[in-house]
Amino acid sequence: MLNDRARILLKTLVERYIEEGEPVGSRTLSRHAGLNLSPATIRNVMADLEEGGYIASPHTSAGRVPTPRGYRLFVDSLLTVRPLDEPEIAQIESALLPDDPQRLVAAASQLLAELTRYAGVVVTPRRRSQRFRQIEFLNLSDKRILLIIVTAGGEVQNRIILTDRAYSQGQLTRAANFFNHHYSGLSFEEVQPRLQGELRDLQSDISRLMQAAVEASSRAFAGGGKAYVIAGEANLLKTPDLASDMGRLRELFSMFEQKTDLLQLMDVGYRAEGVQLFIGAEAGVAPLDECSVITAPYEVDGEMVGTLGVIGPTRMAYERVIPIVDITARLLSNALSYH
Repeated sequence: MLNDRARILLKTLVERYIEEGEPVGSRTLSRHAGLNLSPATIRNVMADLEEGGYIASPHTSAGRVPTPRGYRLFVDSLLTVRPLDEPEIAQIESALLPDDPQRLVAAASQLLAELTRYAGVVVTPRRRSQRFRQIEFLNLSDKRILLIIVTAGGEVQNRIILTDRAYSQGQLTRAANFFNHHYSGLSFEEVQPRLQGELRDLQSDISRLMQAAVEASSRAFAGGGKAYVIAGEANLLKTPDLASDMGRLRELFSMFEQKTDLLQLMDVGYRAEGVQLFIGAEAGVAPLDECSVITAPYEVDGEMVGTLGVIGPTRMAYERVIPIVDITARLLSNALSYH
């Protein structure tokens, strides 16, 4: 635990480094920290902060810069988030008017890039859990059955089920009636675990048929959330902290193309509540070691369906980027829910 003096000096150092991009020395801290401390005392505190891993000393300067650990403490307990101005909120609202979901996702990623001058990314909405109204089975041949699924919203899907034995149409009708009576109004994800416990008393062949129906239905409505829209990658080429290492930038752009690693990281944000920050190696992806990723989930009608975020250098104006990500997620949720 740092004492108040050390926390104030660390906060001042991070703020000055973010603002100016130059290592911060004791003289600068003395002018901006608002503490009546001698230069020697400030140097001693900085030495303690460096020993604790919160700041580091570049070889070419007597000043100090924050480490990922220093940024983490700053973001978690020292940062004062600056609310967005009304014109900025209005700009986001006007760009995210209710529209086609794909256009909204593209607009949100572009908006994040424009407002932050970094890269904006939005994972496309996951397919929402479908609740079914009824199913029907129709015999096509001895071991081929047509499964007809009608969702609560009126969508109809057809799937072919291949069975290991023949069923009469009477058996299929009774199975469908049982299924509809007990499970209508549920999603197939909710039906799956109940099948195992509630169908033990039925004939095993009918149980297998119903299990096959659930699996086929789940596949019919699976999908979504497997891609993302990214905008503003070129902004990273103009960011001095990143542009100085072209090898790392090439790795970063390669990651954008391959998608898998970034999708896994964004999925962590999807499972969490509210804004999440990954600073440097916290992301667990080597190309992001010099970056910070700020994410927030978005929803449709109260159900989480995706994640959006910003990718930039660790030296970013967190007090500004965090509310941009947060409000964009909220307004995208509103626009998609209205649609």
